Formats: sequence, C-alpha cells, structure tokens
Amino acid sequence: MAEPSSVDSFEVERRTIDHIPETERHGKARNLFTIWFGSNIMLLTVATGTVATAVYGLPVWAALLSLVLGNVAGGVVMALHAAQGPQMGVPQMLQTRAQFGSFGSLLVVVLVVFMYVGFFASNMVLGGQAVASLFDAPETLSIVAIGLLSVAGAAVGYRLIHGLASIMSLVAGVTLALAFVWGLVVNGHPAGTLSAGEFTWLGFMGTLSLAALWQIAYAPYVSDYTRYMPRDTGVRPAFWATYGGAVLGSLFPMVLGALVGAAFPLADTVAGLGSFTSGIGTLVIAVFAVGIACTNSMNLYCGALSAITVGQTIFPRWVPRAGVRALVATVLFLSALVMALAGKDNFLVNFTNFMLLLLCVLVPWTAVNLVDYYAIRHGDYDIDSLFRRDGGVYGTYNPIAIACYFLGIAVQIPFLSTTLYTGPLAERIGGVDISWIVGLAVICPLYYLWMRRAGRLQVRTPVPVTEPALGGGEVA
Repeated sequence: MAEPSSVDSFEVERRTIDHIPETERHGKARNLFTIWFGSNIMLLTVATGTVATAVYGLPVWAALLSLVLGNVAGGVVMALHAAQGPQMGVPQMLQTRAQFGSFGSLLVVVLVVFMYVGFFASNMVLGGQAVASLFDAPETLSIVAIGLLSVAGAAVGYRLIHGLASIMSLVAGVTLALAFVWGLVVNGHPAGTLSAGEFTWLGFMGTLSLAALWQIAYAPYVSDYTRYMPRDTGVRPAFWATYGGAVLGSLFPMVLGALVGAAFPLADTVAGLGSFTSGIGTLVIAVFAVGIACTNSMNLYCGALSAITVGQTIFPRWVPRAGVRALVATVLFLSALVMALAGKDNFLVNFTNFMLLLLCVLVPWTAVNLVDYYAIRHGDYDIDSLFRRDGGVYGTYNPIAIACYFLGIAVQIPFLSTTLYTGPLAERIGGVDISWIVGLAVICPLYYLWMRRAGRLQVRTPVPVTEPALGGGEVA
C-alpha cells in the first residue's frame, strides 16, 4: 500500500486497539527512525541529562560515559519490541494478554497507564515553564496550553503523530546541533564546567539507570507505532531503525543537558539551557517546547489505547472508535494536570524518583514479554484469542507470568536506591542502584525455564485473523 501523503496525516484515525489488516498497512522502516529520533529531542530529555551533573554531581566525562552506556543497553530492550507490531498488527499492551491472560494482564496495563500519565505530567511541567519564560505568561496557564495541544494530537491519531515526528526530526535535529555550537563554540562554556563535579558510583549507576529506563519506558508502546507497518517489514530493519532513532535522539539531548547542568547547576533546566545557548536560547527553548507537545501526544495516544484495552477486557463486545480515544485522552490529560501542578516546584527530584520506581515495575514485564515472544512462541500468536474475554488459547490468567512479574519486583526492592527508599543491599554497595540489572538477570531465565517445565514451549499453528468485533466501523 502506498505511503500516506501529508494531507492524509490530518485524517482522524478511526481504529483504536483493533487488529490492523494487511490492506491498511503502510510505511517503511525509515519511518521508525524518524518517529523515535524526532520525538526524543525535547526538554524532558535534556532535563534527564541535567540530573547527571546537577543532581548527582558527576563530572562531565563520567556523565557522558554513563549516559552512553545506559542508552545503548536500554535501547536494545526497547527496540526488540519494535518487531512485534508489524508481525501482530495490534497495540503492545493488548499483546500482553498472550503472556498474562486476558484478566491477568490488567494489573500491568493499569500500571502502564499510570506511567503514561506520569510522563505526560513531567512533560507538561517543562513545556509550561518554557512557554512561561518565552512569553512571560502564567506558568499554570502555560502548562494547560501544552497539555491541550497534546490532546489534539492524540485525538487525530497515528498518522499525524508520525508526521509531526518526521518534521521534528529535521527541525529539532538542526536546532540541537546549533545548541552545541552556540554553547561550546560561540559562547564558550563557563570556566570550570568540564572540571566540576566528583565521580561517585552512586551517581554513575544512577545516571546509567535513568538513561536505560528512558529507553525501557518506551517498551510498553513501541508496537503501537509499528502495528500499521507491512508484515514483511522484517525484524532486523524494524529493530535497527527503532534502535538508531531512539538512542541517537535521546543521547545527544542528554549530553546537552549534562553540559547545561555542569555549567549552571543551580538553575532549572529551562533557564540553564537559555543561558548555555545565549543568543539563540529563545529559538532552542521554543523548538524543544514544541517537541514536548509532539511527544506528549505519543504518551497520551498510547495511554488512551492502554486504558481502552482495560475497558475492552471487561466489556469484550465494546467497539471503541476515535471519539472514545479522544474522550479517554482528555480524562488522562486532566489526571496528569493534577500531578503536574502538585509536583512542579521540586521537579528534578520528583522526576528522578518517579523514573527509578517505574523501572522496578517495568523490568519484569519486559523480561516476560520478550522471552515469550522470541524464545517461547517465536512470534506465533493467535490474534483472535487476544480479543476474547476468556483469553482463548491463552486463558484468563497465566500464573507463571504473574508469579514471575511479582518475583521480578521483589528481587529488585533490596537493590533500589532513591531518595524515597534505599534497599539494604543497595546500602551495602554504597547506594548504587542495580535493581533493573538484577531483575532482568533473574526473570528472563526463570520465565523461560518455568514455561519449559510446564510444557508451554510448543509453537502452535496460527489461527487466521478475522475482522470481527473490533475490525471496522466509522469514526465515532
């Protein structure tokens, strides 16, 4: 099928969580690069890099090394999910029913909705601060404005989000390059920027974990943006296009943030970035603020799909369309707005704690999902069963997956290290957080071996996909 034109990008997507038939598939692997590259160049990515030097107090060299390692490692986990979309043609959280069962998956899906709301709130705070600084507007009003723009993107849907990300890949990419030139060459960084800070394993591993989680946090919705891709897109092209776009698009803004944090450790992210790029600071902040609205559309869109997945599990005959997606997106926006206004005054610390705690609940899910897809089922799933209340061949609960999920959380708790809680084993190694590494190392082999012992490794013959309950209909 031909790729959509720019005019098609403004056509409201009528589908929500239903299977995408082959006749509606479009796009190429390069589209996966642009959506992840363009969507990551924004203020929240810069703020994540700022944490390394302004919060953890690392020297620039250590911050850069930990950011590279975290993005490279986390990007592998994230991009492995990309191939699932073209193969299955359904959203990521709907596919989770195949591992956990139709009702067993609800806990994970609800937690993922909370994650989307948290990211949306974080983005609204930074975007609102940026708009307020640019136009001398009230901060609360600016936060609301950023959120409403994102609601509009989520309401229109998939093609508009892909189109905006493609534009931002060019515009934000050029702006990012100019920010480095102005900060390092034209203005020259403040004296002591590159020599400031002190290396600690706590800061190094904390930064590495944040960077890895930045990538892993995309895992619950990578397939949402590949499910319209042709089935023959291929695992490797989907992986490398997603990996390259996500890692490069995240790493360079984080590096910029680390430099800003080292140069202006007492300033907030927006003010520090403006000072670092003095001369073009208004342009840089404006473009990165627009990037926030685009990325928040992605968060809200996927959050709406996940929330709809919960509803469809309970009411399997329900056929949600575009109108429902817009309504759910509005409700999630209002929830995120409350969270944003409550936590905006201590943003970086709140965001860091949120990310690290989020990692604890995401890691066991991604371990179960990837092992199931690549090592147990080899991408062979019965799509019709995913839409059945009784779970079809997957049942309502998979006790093995559920047990592995909770065990995955439990084994991480002693290794957690945040300002809210530090586990006993983390304290014994100097407060270094290696919880996510422990979680992956334990749950990946445990789930595989447990499923093998239960005799669930057989590859089944796929049932042809029909287009029943969730297969069509008009925009509503």
